[in-house]
Amino acid sequence: MFRIPALIFGLLSASAAAADVSVQFLEGAPKDRFRIMNLSQCDTGPIDVTIDLSGSAAGLIFDTTAQGGGVQVFQPFELVEGGEQVAGFSAVSDGQVELVLSLSDLPGLGAVAFTIDVDDTLAASSNGQSRVSDSEIAGATIRISRAAGTLEAKFDGSAQAAVALQNCTS
Repeated sequence: MFRIPALIFGLLSASAAAADVSVQFLEGAPKDRFRIMNLSQCDTGPIDVTIDLSGSAAGLIFDTTAQGGGVQVFQPFELVEGGEQVAGFSAVSDGQVELVLSLSDLPGLGAVAFTIDVDDTLAASSNGQSRVSDSEIAGATIRISRAAGTLEAKFDGSAQAAVALQNCTS
């Protein structure tokens, strides 16, 4: 059984009061992962989650095919958690900087995750172009859209972005 260390659990609990939806980027080989988490106790209702890499510090792109701007390994979009919550998603072309997931709901403490390859476009990257450090995604944007409007946040140097939603559905 996987256990969350007390310090990490405390940090997650503390951030739950400040943000309802958090998106985390996790560098991986050969697949990178984005995890969208509802840190609150209540459901979000229908939302669209947009991940926009265009403002990232390292000029990040999605690398989904052997052709195009990515380097070495490529990986297409693949849902790996919470697929039953996903009503649809935008097609992700090689070199694209934005994708949208439409969720029918993100239940309290629920999560949706997907894998894809993310590469940077800076020739002088300290990790090479195929490995993305937390600081290289800093400045990329998440947007959470729902009937009440759209909120956005930037990824920080720890590869996380969070949006506080108001008026939960339950």
